[in-house]
Amino acid sequence: MQSYTIGQAARLLGVSPDTARRWADAGRVATHRDESGRRLIDGRDLAAFSIEVGQGGGSEDDTSYTSARNAFPGIVTAVKLGDVAAQVEIQAGPHRLVSLLTREAVEELGLEVGMQATARVKSTSVHIDRV
Repeated sequence: MQSYTIGQAARLLGVSPDTARRWADAGRVATHRDESGRRLIDGRDLAAFSIEVGQGGGSEDDTSYTSARNAFPGIVTAVKLGDVAAQVEIQAGPHRLVSLLTREAVEELGLEVGMQATARVKSTSVHIDRV
């Protein structure tokens, strides 16, 4: 039977190694130690646990999985709808964030001025501002 390290299990589950470690520490998934002392998860146990996680039983809150690490919780201050696209502004503390998305997405999310929302930012480039 194949066994997985905490790091390998985390990658397969789509979570951080710290989250996988916390789940193991809490007894949510069984582990054993190999001869070098590393904690391992049996493949069958990991497969069963991955189904639980996939059905929504793995997270400790209602936050959906995302690889975007920069989250800005705030309040919607403006929604401008076009025929196809939309512009949403969120004030998150001192930060004003503006996002362009589809009108359909805005309608599905039910975004309106005054409601709470979280802007999640993931970028593959770095922008430099002149001081």
